[in-house]
Amino acid sequence: MNDPREVRRAIRHGEHSGHTAGLAPGYVQGNVCILPREYAEEFALFCERNPKPCPLLAASQPGEAQLPSLGKDLDIRTDVPRYRVFRNGERVEDVGDIRALWREDLVAFVLGCSFSFEQALLEAGLRLRYLEEGKNVPMYRTSIDTAPAGRFRGKLVVSMRPFKPADAIRAIEITSRYARVHGAPVHLGRPDLIGIEDLARPWAGDPTEVREDELPLFWACGITPQSVLLDARPSLCITHAPGHMLVTDLTNASLASP
Repeated sequence: MNDPREVRRAIRHGEHSGHTAGLAPGYVQGNVCILPREYAEEFALFCERNPKPCPLLAASQPGEAQLPSLGKDLDIRTDVPRYRVFRNGERVEDVGDIRALWREDLVAFVLGCSFSFEQALLEAGLRLRYLEEGKNVPMYRTSIDTAPAGRFRGKLVVSMRPFKPADAIRAIEITSRYARVHGAPVHLGRPDLIGIEDLARPWAGDPTEVREDELPLFWACGITPQSVLLDARPSLCITHAPGHMLVTDLTNASLASP
């Protein structure tokens, strides 16, 4: 599926419920975080203070399920393949549709996603092993603290992709142009220095082999809000399940700096 509207229709009608990596190439995919209005101002400030993991693309008005700046037909209640529901900081269920959970006080936030800069990496001839293997990118909860905002505070989550050293330099150069979708890596090389004990055991996603001639590169990840939920414990929060993103009508090229 190459058209974002086609992807959203397939998701809305239950025809696609899997990962969205590789769908609608060239178009921005977004991380989703939905909160009651009483938490929205603090979360917006958290995004402002933590632009690497939480690059805010759009936010809805309370009770509004549409985000027209991301797609005229977009419905945040139905257009994500799998939603993750948290109550008081505890994950309670994953669902394919949140219309039954929707309330007039809910505010939807959409954050930039690394899938955008991955398209640029692929176009430059850099290989992404997790895509070639049909897996989800590995994600790790680190020992790095985010900048707090009210009740929102916690540890940074990163995604990892391995590259040979020369390709790693090129990957850093390319992703530096995409500040609105996580930008350059936050760390490379030794995972133990950022609190990752075992690359074979990601916090989310699937493990990816790092070979002898490769370096692991770590980018700030848009599921960081799910890590922060463990500490903030809002009464209700709905996010995307890792790898199950919101496909928008924005183009990746529109987010790149010259």
